[in-house]
Amino acid sequence: MPKSMSLIECYDQCVSEGYLIPQQEIDINRIKSMLEIAKDDLESAKELMKTQKWNTIYKLNYDVLHTLTEALLRFDRIKSENHKCLFSFLCAKHPELDFDWGFFEKIRTKRNGINYYGNPVDSADWKEIELQLNLYIKTLMKAAEEKLKFNEI
Repeated sequence: MPKSMSLIECYDQCVSEGYLIPQQEIDINRIKSMLEIAKDDLESAKELMKTQKWNTIYKLNYDVLHTLTEALLRFDRIKSENHKCLFSFLCAKHPELDFDWGFFEKIRTKRNGINYYGNPVDSADWKEIELQLNLYIKTLMKAAEEKLKFNEI
């Protein structure tokens, strides 16, 4: 298993290896579309709670978090080559959001376990992250929507 990196180590590596790609412009229409997709996925994930299909619920909520992060970073004119660098940029460059880098690493590696290694999650895994994940999703949604209003003026 690879050694876990601190936020600064990861961010510095992402920058030095070119995984954070500057963008020329802010594509407002794309951001709007991403926010709508995230809202739809979040609604679907809430519906799935009745089924207790924890792997699907976990992955879908993770996708919402990822999509919202990507949308927010588009206001910074940044695109990332991978999720780890995306989340490291978010945590390093947006300390005002008060996010925990360790949490992002925890859910990212758990989601990768589901997708790439066949490691299932159960209700305990979901309960362990549910509250914090929902808080982060709400925070990202609010931040992106506020930036959208400001950029549409």
